[in-house]
This record gives sequence, C-alpha cells and structure tokens, in this order.
Amino acid sequence: MEGIEWEWQAIDGVMTKAPLGKDATGKNPTDRAKSGTKRSMLTDGAGIPLSVAIEGANRHDAKLLVATLEGLMVARGAACEEEEQQQQHMCLDAAYDSEPVREELKERGYVPHIRPADKKEREREGAVDHHGGRSRRWVVERTHSWLNHSRGLLVRWEKKAQNYLAFIQLASAQLIFSKITVSG
Repeated sequence: MEGIEWEWQAIDGVMTKAPLGKDATGKNPTDRAKSGTKRSMLTDGAGIPLSVAIEGANRHDAKLLVATLEGLMVARGAACEEEEQQQQHMCLDAAYDSEPVREELKERGYVPHIRPADKKEREREGAVDHHGGRSRRWVVERTHSWLNHSRGLLVRWEKKAQNYLAFIQLASAQLIFSKITVSG
C-alpha cells in the first residue's frame, strides 16, 4: 500500500476483440459488430492498476463505473487513515459526462474531473477545473497500452470471463512488480 498515489486516480475503458469469448462479450460497435470485450480499469496517479472490470464491448463506459470502483483491491479509507484525509480526485473522459456519474463519485468521496462531452459546456455550473494543471487521464490510457503488449490481452482467446480477468490481474501484478524493481 505504500507508494500508491491516492490523490489523483483515473478510470477508462478499452475495447478488445474476443473471437472465441462466450461470457462477458458483446457486439463491438467500432469493429463491424464482431464479438468483443470492454475492459474498464482504475489506476492511481502513477498508473498502477487498482481495479479491473470486464463486460461486453457494447456496454457503455459509464455503466461499468460502479463495477470498477467496487472491484478495488485495497480499501481507500484504510490506506488514507495514516495520512491526513486528503482530497481524492477522479479523472474521467467525456464518455462519463453525466449527472449520475458525478453523484456516484461524490457519494464515494471523490472530486470528479470529467471532460465535458460538449465543449460549450466547459462553463457548466459545478464544473471542476484542474487550476492550470495537465490532464491526468493519460496514466490509465498508458496502462491499457502496456497491458496490450501481451497478445493474450490484446485479443481475448479465453472462452470464460474469469480466465480472461485472471490474465489481466496477472499482467497487472507483473506491471506493478516491474515498476517497483525499476524505481526501488
């Protein structure tokens, strides 16, 4: 738990092909309705995977938000009790731009940073700015890219969803271990 950057977190989803998948697959809207899987991932500020959820590719990102947040492997409250209770920020892309998503994040104690779906809505009441800071969503996109280097995760060949999820978790653990050995 030491070294997890709880202050800034990000969630994003990515669609992968699943030609043989049976569980947790759906018609991929970007790949001519071929069978696919959506992988939603929560990372900390450094890109360390904290939670993963999978569903059919035709599932909207916002629908996977609760499953991704509930799949958190480390309890947020226990990790932050040692430090003074700092605000935890959640960075999301425009696919999550809805009032139910904002309410869910606020109920869980996050400060939502959601890119507006419409650029005209940037002045929307209650919109949270980074105060001149850079976007922090790139860390989760980078983590997805790192995981896609594994052929078994780029294209899902497993028929059972549990097996695919286990491969994702194994690759995430390997990613965490490689970051620890490089930095430590």
